[in-house]
Amino acid sequence: MEIPRYGSGALADVVPSLLAGLDVPGAVDVLGVPAARRVCLLLVDGLGWELLRAHADTAPFLASLAGSPITAGFPSSTATSIAALGTGLPAGEHGLVGYTFDAGDRLVNALGWNHHGAPEHTDLRATFVPEEAQPRPTAFTRAAEAGVTVRVVAPHQQKGSGLSRAVLRGAPFHAVYALGDLVSGALDAVRSADRVFCYAYHADLDALGHLYGPGTEPWLLQLSYLDQVAASLAVRLPADAMLVVVADHGMVTLGEEDRVDYDTTPALQDGVRLLGGEPRVRHVYTEPGATADVLAAWREVLGDTAWTLTRDEAITLGLFGPAVAPHVLPRIGDLVVASRGTHAVTRTAVEPLISGFSGQHGSLTTAEQHVPLLTFQP
Repeated sequence: MEIPRYGSGALADVVPSLLAGLDVPGAVDVLGVPAARRVCLLLVDGLGWELLRAHADTAPFLASLAGSPITAGFPSSTATSIAALGTGLPAGEHGLVGYTFDAGDRLVNALGWNHHGAPEHTDLRATFVPEEAQPRPTAFTRAAEAGVTVRVVAPHQQKGSGLSRAVLRGAPFHAVYALGDLVSGALDAVRSADRVFCYAYHADLDALGHLYGPGTEPWLLQLSYLDQVAASLAVRLPADAMLVVVADHGMVTLGEEDRVDYDTTPALQDGVRLLGGEPRVRHVYTEPGATADVLAAWREVLGDTAWTLTRDEAITLGLFGPAVAPHVLPRIGDLVVASRGTHAVTRTAVEPLISGFSGQHGSLTTAEQHVPLLTFQP
């Protein structure tokens, strides 16, 4: 079990450390990153540290950069990690505790900001208001108030999304459509003023990792393209700028024998009100009074293929950070189940697409938790 190193080496520490170099009040550099007056933070979705080291020959530029691994945070899932970067807070404080979580007897999908599992897409932005769901000021807001020019450069479909409103608000959103305008948009941002913080995001490596598995030919080809993207961005930076490359999580490859299907396993269903999370990490919300029985059943079925914890045990271990805000507490499952090895708890009936993915993430293995923190200065 790799417990995230909040406060000394986690994704939630990255942006505050970078903003310290931009003289933002209250920002502290706990990571010892170089200081720069213009910073571009590039998030490559799904680029785990172990994957980068294993395939360094495919990404020679990224592999050559100065850096070391940090921990993603828990769960090691995209929405949770983006929230950690955008707010500078662990999940226990920003409140996006997983891919899906309970918000008033309904599962919210934090990426789509919709009712997860509903027969039709239900946009929840009007009823689960993003600015209320995550009320803390973002890092972009704090930086802008300190006079820093801030910018988000991300796929066009994320503009105005619930996740963007919740954790990336406070910065103008530059919508991009492909790799070319991702680089161009990031360069335009860092050239726009003498104190700049730009956040840029790209998702395709993660998508191919899910579909084909990390290390497969499609994944390796995408990694090689992203290496060229990072190099193209780096060589065009102004002299006083810095490129910082991070990832939101790593990834493991599942085998068919490693999957337990919740939808066809009655012993896992008894006493369960809602099942959130994703295959590698599950929030289990129990019926009143049923937690002890559900805990016993899940531990019997899963055995040593998962860490099966009560909510209190997970919080005591510090999985969600050193503190859990009162409004965040009920979003965490009565049980928190983090898969070990290459195992997973799938839902083939309710989640047929993600249940079939080869590559998965979310749990506490080093393959999922260790992500790169790389820097380049001209």
